[in-house]
Amino acid sequence: MREIQFREALREAMNEEMRKDPKIFLMGEEVAEYNGAYKVSQGMLDEFGPERVIDTPIAELGFGGLGVGAAMNGLRPIIEFMTFNFSLVAIDQIINGAAKMMSMSGGQFNVPIVFRGPTGNAGQLSSQHSQNFENWFANTPGLKVVVPSNPYDAKGLLKSSIRDDDPVIFMESELMYGDKGEVPESEYLIPLGTAKVVKEGNDVTIVSFGKMMKVAFEAADALQQEGVSAEVIDLMSVRPIDYETVVNSVKKTNRLVIVEEAWPLAAISSEISYHIQRYAFDYLDAPVRRVTNLDVPLPYAPTLIEFILPNAKKTIDAVNAVMYR
Repeated sequence: MREIQFREALREAMNEEMRKDPKIFLMGEEVAEYNGAYKVSQGMLDEFGPERVIDTPIAELGFGGLGVGAAMNGLRPIIEFMTFNFSLVAIDQIINGAAKMMSMSGGQFNVPIVFRGPTGNAGQLSSQHSQNFENWFANTPGLKVVVPSNPYDAKGLLKSSIRDDDPVIFMESELMYGDKGEVPESEYLIPLGTAKVVKEGNDVTIVSFGKMMKVAFEAADALQQEGVSAEVIDLMSVRPIDYETVVNSVKKTNRLVIVEEAWPLAAISSEISYHIQRYAFDYLDAPVRRVTNLDVPLPYAPTLIEFILPNAKKTIDAVNAVMYR
């Protein structure tokens, strides 16, 4: 199996789907002539032309709304945000438009659209360019929210998202575009709303998604050296959430730590914690622990960034706490 970059896996997913369906098009800032701000769409303008790979002004409200209208009229847009921080400019189109149109029209209009781009911290970009809004979008009925953690999952999940007849928020990471992983050349799909156990274990369950899976793996490997067997789960989708996989794991390990790059109030980890105490309370041997950002805007200084974000040490400390070590 060949090894390709995260950005290449995303590009392959879009290319393959656009070759099959002429109704699919890509639109966003610098996606065409510049080959994408992160080179995800490199070469796509040459293959599909300016009617299907469309550069836009710096106006997310405008091209977000154009995408919603196009989807209502039978096309299948992929809207790229240079970062999901900029999606706030278009959030009315997403929340009040795309997410609600099926319900408001009594089923007359569905909105098959994918909003995609990077989320979260990407280095020293300071507070306005380093935010995580997975939980914001996941709070909205009518949307699906997908957050892949590696090239294989990114390709399979993006193809499924493009084919989905509902609006999908597809959140990547600027820090992962260069990551490499094994991706088959043959076609495959990964269904939305399914989590997977990526490491079997018996002593504690660690749940995460997106680039925080790197933190989860690093912590699990370090814990293994100390004789602690951690089961690691990648959610992949945060709306819908595959609660069953998490509950079944906790019933086996009796302990849960959730790692999430987000502010702590009303986070995805908050919802999972509630669900576990509701449906697996009698199996818990310790309270659920969360490892999240500190409750402040992310600063510019690298020392403060390291202090605020989740990391392997904080995760190991949380595991030791639930194991009373």
